[in-house]
Amino acid sequence: MIDLDRLSKIRHIVLDMDGTIYNGSKLFHFTHDFINTLKELGIHYTYLTNNSSRGVAQYLEKLRGMGLEGTKDDIYTSSLSTIDYLVSERNEIRKLYVLGTEDLKSEFRESGFRVVNETDDSEPDAVIVGFDTSLVYERLCKAGYWIKLGKPFIATHPDRICPTDQPTLLVDCGAICASLESATGRAPDVVLGKPDPGMIWGILDRNHVKKDEVAMVGDRLYTDIEMAHRAGVMGVLVLSGEATRDDVENSSSIPDLIVENIEKLGELLIESRNR
Repeated sequence: MIDLDRLSKIRHIVLDMDGTIYNGSKLFHFTHDFINTLKELGIHYTYLTNNSSRGVAQYLEKLRGMGLEGTKDDIYTSSLSTIDYLVSERNEIRKLYVLGTEDLKSEFRESGFRVVNETDDSEPDAVIVGFDTSLVYERLCKAGYWIKLGKPFIATHPDRICPTDQPTLLVDCGAICASLESATGRAPDVVLGKPDPGMIWGILDRNHVKKDEVAMVGDRLYTDIEMAHRAGVMGVLVLSGEATRDDVENSSSIPDLIVENIEKLGELLIESRNR
């Protein structure tokens, strides 16, 4: 049964990206209409992604290339969640060895952290591992070296592969961390990004909204919906990406609402306000 009363209270939508508003490089045909519906209803939204290979500016460029408007305040990534965690929970950490792209390193530098490299004599305070699409063996080994010495080992997110519409398999942060764990005997001390509820809490703080005013919308049960449960917000599963109805039956992360896609969600949001 659809809880229209609960939907009528929603003031902020947290939107997963790949599988929810687009597939790889292709925007779903209904995405523009959905965003327009949110604007007409006065519902704010944040684009959310675990992918830490790109910076906020690069995501904005991609979205604008698809015809979607946005500012840096409309996007929240696992990179930003990691920065928020370091600032709020580990403020003694200032120097980082980052196994990630130049975009990821730039995000940390812009937030006041010092990023050391494999040729730097400086000893890092922690090792950060992200989705490194520019992975170099030497850098992987150096990360393992610092982890083996006991430096805090922090992963931006748990995904083992990144979705793609291309004929390849994209090895993601979780798989890189598994390699380091096998070599060093240490798993990450902290894994941020979805399904860590800190992703949602960061959005609540930044947008000054309450839990019952927020819905997390995504296509993955074990990240999007699980995070919604952990954070205490409404979890809406769309069937336009990874998960199927059969997956729901076999999952411990049960959505509060299942819809075919965000087009149907938009219709329900309108209905919840027109009763």
